[in-house]
Amino acid sequence: MTTLKNLKNALIAHQELFANLDSLLLQIIELSEELKACLNRGGKILFMGNGGSAADSQHIAAEIVGRFKKERKGLPAIALTTDTSILTAIGNDYGYDSIFSRQIQALCRPEDVVIGITTSGNSKNVIAAIEEANRIGAVTVGLTGGSGGKLKELCKFNLIMPSSETARIQEAHIFVGHSLCELIEAD
Repeated sequence: MTTLKNLKNALIAHQELFANLDSLLLQIIELSEELKACLNRGGKILFMGNGGSAADSQHIAAEIVGRFKKERKGLPAIALTTDTSILTAIGNDYGYDSIFSRQIQALCRPEDVVIGITTSGNSKNVIAAIEEANRIGAVTVGLTGGSGGKLKELCKFNLIMPSSETARIQEAHIFVGHSLCELIEAD
C-alpha cells in the first residue's frame, strides 16, 4: 500500500504543479514568438542541460528539427549535449564547466536563441554558456524551477516552474517544450 500511496502523492503533486502553470502561459507564448522571430531571421535554437535536462534538450531539439504534430520543413535546432567527442575533449582540456560555453563560442551567433535547462538554475556549465551567449548577443532563456537560481539573473526570458521537486520540474519542462513546438508550428 505504501507504493500506491507514493504514486498517488506523486500524481497529486504533478496535478497541483500543472494547475499552477497558468501563470506561465503568457511567457510561453512570448517566448514562442521570439523563437519564431529567431527562425525567420535565419537563426537557430541551441539547447543544453545536464542529466534529465540533457535528455530534454535532445527531445525538444528533435521535435523542432523533425516535426512535432504537423508536416513542415525542418527547422534549425541543436542540442549541445549529444556529441560525445566534443563533450569529452572539452571536458578533458578545459573542464566540465566549459562543455557548453566552448560550443556556444563555436556555434552561436547574435541571431540565435540559447536555452539553458536546469531544474535548480545553478548548473555551472549552463551558467557559463548563458554568459557566453550574452557576450555574443544571442537571446538567452532559462528553463528552471524553484527560485530560478543564478540563471534567472542572466537570461532575457525566464520560465521558472513553480516547484522545488526535480521530477515535477522536469515534467513541467517537457510540457513547456512541447507547447513551444506546437506554437512554432501554428503558423
